[in-house]
Amino acid sequence: MTTIPNNRHQTTIGLWLAFAMLLAVVLSGCAAGAVQVVPTARPTDIPTPTDAPTQTPDPNAPTATPTVTPTLPGGATATPLLGPTRTPSGEETQPPPVANPNAPRIEFFTSDKTTAAPGEELTLFWSTRGATRTVIYQLDRGGERERLWNVGTDGTQTVSTRPRDRGQVDFLLIASQGSQEVEQRLSIPLACPVAWFFEPPPAECPDAEAVETLLIEQPFERGRMVYIGSQNQVYALFNDGFEPAWIARENRYDPAIHPEREEAFVPPPDRYQPVGRLGFAWRSDVIRNRLGLALQPELAYDGFVQVFTQPNGTEILYISSLDATVLQLLPRGESWQIITIP
Repeated sequence: MTTIPNNRHQTTIGLWLAFAMLLAVVLSGCAAGAVQVVPTARPTDIPTPTDAPTQTPDPNAPTATPTVTPTLPGGATATPLLGPTRTPSGEETQPPPVANPNAPRIEFFTSDKTTAAPGEELTLFWSTRGATRTVIYQLDRGGERERLWNVGTDGTQTVSTRPRDRGQVDFLLIASQGSQEVEQRLSIPLACPVAWFFEPPPAECPDAEAVETLLIEQPFERGRMVYIGSQNQVYALFNDGFEPAWIARENRYDPAIHPEREEAFVPPPDRYQPVGRLGFAWRSDVIRNRLGLALQPELAYDGFVQVFTQPNGTEILYISSLDATVLQLLPRGESWQIITIP
């Protein structure tokens, strides 16, 4: 019996192992080169969505103000205990205080005439509520209280305007209860009962009719002088720009004891020394230095003067002049001017 050597058997096994390894390598290479096909589902009809239009923001719309929350140490934020706070808008205001329903009030205060003439009677009507005392005053031209009537809380009162009243007549009704009081003023225009002596007239009403009187007038280098017989006054009107613009002096000239002129004084050619009433006033240093010499002799004539008293009690004087003009003298020597008649 023949025995197969062991080394031959081992060789055969090695060949089979080598062949198997080679086959595995070939198969793996083929598998790597193949493309794997994955089947997909059949598509269905699905509508394509359309984008909705976007809204354009209004440029005039108010912009919300971001709220800033304070940060506490460590990164924590403070949360209001009573919920979020709100800042009131500027339109939110406190409600007006409620009026005291028991306070005195005036329901009406009127008259039976809308206009009146100085010296004419008027009837006043009034009604109040919640008042325990009612008083009516007539006011003077400066707004000060003068005449007084204690009257009932409602009723009528007849009053007489005064002949010297001008412009308007004013009444004041006061209704009171304890320390509370309310008042209402009533003004009634007055027609002017007299006319001015010149045209166009001022808007104000004169105190009285114009007075016809003796006037003596004389022009000077720096102004003029006027004597008014009804007042027995001499007026010096200055053009030198200093104050006062005019002054008045009571006439104290007495021809029985005073010389008509200053004989030692001889004026230069075409200049004149004032005489008589004007000359006596002119010889005072103040008037003489400010006026200078006369430009022509004095002239006497019959003219008019008229007065308007202002609400503060001061007077504006109007004097007719030789050259068809009117001289207006404002109070306290403030100024004077020539009003030309058209």
